[in-house]
Amino acid sequence: MKILAISGSLRNASKNTTLLRAAKLIAETPLEITIYEELDQIPPFNPDLDVEPAPAAVARFRAALNESSAVIFSTPEYAHGIPGSLKNLLDWVVGSGELSEKPVALIHASARGEYAQASLREVLKTMNANLLTDAETTLSLTTPFLDPAELASCSSGAPLLRAFLSKLKKSLPQPHC
Repeated sequence: MKILAISGSLRNASKNTTLLRAAKLIAETPLEITIYEELDQIPPFNPDLDVEPAPAAVARFRAALNESSAVIFSTPEYAHGIPGSLKNLLDWVVGSGELSEKPVALIHASARGEYAQASLREVLKTMNANLLTDAETTLSLTTPFLDPAELASCSSGAPLLRAFLSKLKKSLPQPHC
């Protein structure tokens, strides 16, 4: 199952991106996690530009969503909401519907971000995404910053990530043989 992981942060040293990269390292078959790396390439949403063909970065994002079985989001909180770049990304798929009925799980790098998480949930509900609330997980990454491999192997982070991925896998529709 192809999973698209999207960080709401543009920072190189983002805890949210690190969390997703660590999840990718831990993921086992049948989960195959791809980290979305083009958030900074998405143009500002303009309905006049939302025509075929879509801007190249938008077309690649839509294709990545269409190819995925589910999406994982991890985002920081900015001014009690989701970052503008993440909201802009989501605005590009409101009308085209790639997130409609798509299974979506949230994973948090901080317990302090309830406004962003609530905001993201509301946006995703409006887009008719299938929120997998049973899989939602918070890891409080308050310890000295770890790289993805360290987080994937540390005694506190690894079990929580494995549990998150297990809950995600159980929440997804199982393929029929």
